[in-house]
Amino acid sequence: MDLKRKLEVVVISDVHLGTYGCHAKQLVNYLSSIKPKTLILNGDIVDMWQFSKRYFPKSHLKVIKKIMDFAANGTEVIYITGNHDEMLRKFSGTTIGNISIVDKKVLELDGKKAWFFHGDVFDISIQNAKWLAKLGGYGYDLLILLNRVVNWTLEKLGKERFSLSKHIKNSVKGAIKYINDFEKTATDLAIENNYDYVICGHIHQPKIEIIENNKGKTTYLNSGDWVEHFTALEYQFKRWKIYNYNKDKLIPFSVDEDLKELEVKDLIAAITIVQQSEETKQ
Repeated sequence: MDLKRKLEVVVISDVHLGTYGCHAKQLVNYLSSIKPKTLILNGDIVDMWQFSKRYFPKSHLKVIKKIMDFAANGTEVIYITGNHDEMLRKFSGTTIGNISIVDKKVLELDGKKAWFFHGDVFDISIQNAKWLAKLGGYGYDLLILLNRVVNWTLEKLGKERFSLSKHIKNSVKGAIKYINDFEKTATDLAIENNYDYVICGHIHQPKIEIIENNKGKTTYLNSGDWVEHFTALEYQFKRWKIYNYNKDKLIPFSVDEDLKELEVKDLIAAITIVQQSEETKQ
């Protein structure tokens, strides 16, 4: 009996595979619980800025294997490039089987237009001072690693987990202003272009909100991340919802049987085989 939830569209972003902050095991569990018609990877899936050959554990490979399996089994996988995986932008417009790489995407969902993009195009620091943005990325990764140590200690003491980065973001007026400016810019552009939905990632803040201005209205959505929030966007029955791994455990989670026993070398081989079979179809 297939207990997987069937969904029209699933959006995940800001997974940051290849960094210590990535919670790949939780993401594999989530992906193993769903059966989407379309999977949108809205940027920063593999963190190529901080990528290290020394750190890409088995659980991170399982995420890639799971995505490849979706494509092989008929799911349309749309990889939208972000700033941490911007190297893929040179391949924008490429399609291999059911996987396509794009910088942005517009889909029609039940008669409404949905505009998907990562969101770093609004970030002046990334456009004009890339080295500074990368330095900030390393600092963020270190902060997340420190946070894991803090939360491990808190759990041993029987206390509630605590997010250092979230606390810092919520305490700094500049960060709050940046998020507000980001959301306003995205929604203003969406309204101007008559998009019913604008779906972003980048700022790691899961959200669904209807925004209006004097020109019209749109629904702003952000898929959050798999570093702190463990969230995704799901579209089914003409409505969107934010899926939260820590709160919405709708079915018993278990990793697919074919992923449980695979060793690292087997995972790498399986990913390569899927890629080759997709290329053969072309």
